Amino acid sequence: MLIRCGYDIEFSTDKKVAMMAMLSLHPSRHQDLGTPQRLIASPDIPLYHFEDGFGNVATRLTLPPGNVTLSCDFVIEDSGAPDRRAPNGPQMPVEELPDTVMPFLLGSRYCETDRLMGVAWANFGHLAAARDRVDAIVDFVHNHIEFGYHHARPDKTAWNGYQERQGVCRDFAHLAITLCRCMNIPARYCTGYLGDIGVPPVDAPMDFSAWFDVYIDGDWYTHDARHNRPRIGRILMARGRDATDVALTTAFGPANLVRFQVHTDEVYFLD
Repeated sequence: MLIRCGYDIEFSTDKKVAMMAMLSLHPSRHQDLGTPQRLIASPDIPLYHFEDGFGNVATRLTLPPGNVTLSCDFVIEDSGAPDRRAPNGPQMPVEELPDTVMPFLLGSRYCETDRLMGVAWANFGHLAAARDRVDAIVDFVHNHIEFGYHHARPDKTAWNGYQERQGVCRDFAHLAITLCRCMNIPARYCTGYLGDIGVPPVDAPMDFSAWFDVYIDGDWYTHDARHNRPRIGRILMARGRDATDVALTTAFGPANLVRFQVHTDEVYFLD
């Protein structure tokens, strides 16, 4: 299947502001591109791309005074297959985990494992298999948090989401990630495109989406606590420990968001 993705994001500033953006596709999806994927700034300003410590493509730029628009539009091929389900079996002991996944067991800015350790073991400690634990955690988070864009705020952590029981997709992901880490299951935060493909359309503006991966039996598997069902057409942009590592834009000074539009739609032919 072919999916057309992109965005149109506008900022306004009164003075020069340095910015880092995480708005490019993850390198693992580059081979699936049907058309070029290029971040365009208007007015034209220098853009410098580099690979961060998590293997994501990050972009550095400096916003001049006035208004600047960042945009992108591309077509990508997707298998149309739903998220893979992990095998069932005993959980891998921590001492057998690869060194590379160990950071995804630790607490982080939005994932306070110390505050939720008791909650996790009280609710999921009786389950022996990693897949059963993750499934139970996803069910719990899906039912525990009420979704609503008006519940969003940038400083909300997993503990806040657990306490307040309200949030957006990143809050679902943060709470599920934290509970998995508390149960010694490595979990990482993911962000990207997820359109209403193969599901009834939602009457709301399109946005980027957040989900998470867990490391089970030697591989990573995708889970989505907000939707709580396997989805198709998931297009990865970036992944890290939590939303801090994969923030869409980080401004090192005052920058006002003027416009934010995202599109993700299945297409049946190329223009």
